[in-house]
Amino acid sequence: MNYQNLFSEIAVEAQKIEDSGAVATYIPELGNIDPNKFGIHLTTLDQRRYGLGDFDEKFSIQSISKVLSLTLAFELEGEKLWSRVGIEPSGTPFNSLVQLEYENGIPRNPLINAGALVICDILVSRLENPRKDLIEFVRQLSGDGNLDYCRRIAESEKKTSYKNAALINLMKDFGNINNDIEVVLDLYFHLCSIELSCKDLTQVFLYLAANGINPLTGEKVTSISNSKRINAIMQLCGFYDEAGEFAYKVGLPGKSGVGGGIIAIHPGKYCVAVWSPKLNQKGNSHKGMKVLEFLTTRTQSSIF
Repeated sequence: MNYQNLFSEIAVEAQKIEDSGAVATYIPELGNIDPNKFGIHLTTLDQRRYGLGDFDEKFSIQSISKVLSLTLAFELEGEKLWSRVGIEPSGTPFNSLVQLEYENGIPRNPLINAGALVICDILVSRLENPRKDLIEFVRQLSGDGNLDYCRRIAESEKKTSYKNAALINLMKDFGNINNDIEVVLDLYFHLCSIELSCKDLTQVFLYLAANGINPLTGEKVTSISNSKRINAIMQLCGFYDEAGEFAYKVGLPGKSGVGGGIIAIHPGKYCVAVWSPKLNQKGNSHKGMKVLEFLTTRTQSSIF
């Protein structure tokens, strides 16, 4: 596939897409993003790179980072992990209290807010210095020792995160949170505040296209089995209650974030990331979803 020619086509296609939706404002710092930003970047397993637009500009990856914390926790806990969090699509908004109470404090999957909070609780229990160890894990995947949290965004989330506080308190009441609530929330806010560019994202997530191996170093990030399972969870649960739509139209495992980013993985071939801050009603990038649908349709590279 001549990806450079493809990206020329994407540039034309992106201009045709009506960029409806709005930036996330319930996290005040995200409301300050230029809504017209657009970038896309693709990295192949053999380290060929293709970019368009604002692909080298860093942004808050938000819930995309939940896949990284899941990877780390899965390595530490193994199958025990699934006694505390499920693997099923939620079918409800990412911060639903109703579903969580109905299911006795066991989140439906690790990619919704409640599930990611349980994962953070596990990391607080298992890591000596959770915040430091987590960002070091991301730096190793990227090959960039300067990647970091955005403390301004973490603080903005902390000031307005009443629903997350409700979720974690409910789970604590059901006995599914073991550590101090404020400590777990602090890790969660920092996890969501990680800033990466589309180019960074495609490098960081390439291990999921490479059977759990970091192509930069040749080192194992996670097992082949775990890599397969994480991709499956992304396919089923990566887009909140719009996961079926993404699977149907794009056909790749992926994860979105309310910062406007999307990462998608074609196992054995490439990772592609897109950033467009205007979100649809489900909390996913409107233009990003459309562009990725065009990409996989044009290249016939759905996994199905």
